[in-house]
Amino acid sequence: MRILIQRVLNAKVEVEGKICGQIGRGYLVFVGFGPQDTEALLPLAAKKVMELRAFSDEQGRLNLSLRDVGGSLLLVSQFTLYASLARGRRPDFTPAAPPELAESLYDKFVEILSQTDIPLQTGIFGADMKVSLLNDGPVTLSMEF
Repeated sequence: MRILIQRVLNAKVEVEGKICGQIGRGYLVFVGFGPQDTEALLPLAAKKVMELRAFSDEQGRLNLSLRDVGGSLLLVSQFTLYASLARGRRPDFTPAAPPELAESLYDKFVEILSQTDIPLQTGIFGADMKVSLLNDGPVTLSMEF
């Protein structure tokens, strides 16, 4: 499981010209799954995202979480996080989980995150999404489980 987090002032996802997810200050979270990933990874990943302290405190230190700043999450599935660029000029996506597994894990991850007190918006799994964001910092962090 790979997660890419971007701290944003705002972000949105559009599918076929319609906004399906939109947040103000918070994290735009891209998530991709590998073929060996299981549901057992999801609670830990959710906890890490929710408790991540990537907002600045009064001293300018990254010491505040989403909860501390009243932020939101925008979660977007992105199988390209598993692209291999080792050979040739075209990305190889065979390291990514099969779509059925990835969708099941994504849906469960959404379910876990939606049970928190942090507002959650999502993209649409497998859709051709247009993602817009205003990066804050910029702060971009990656996690792998």
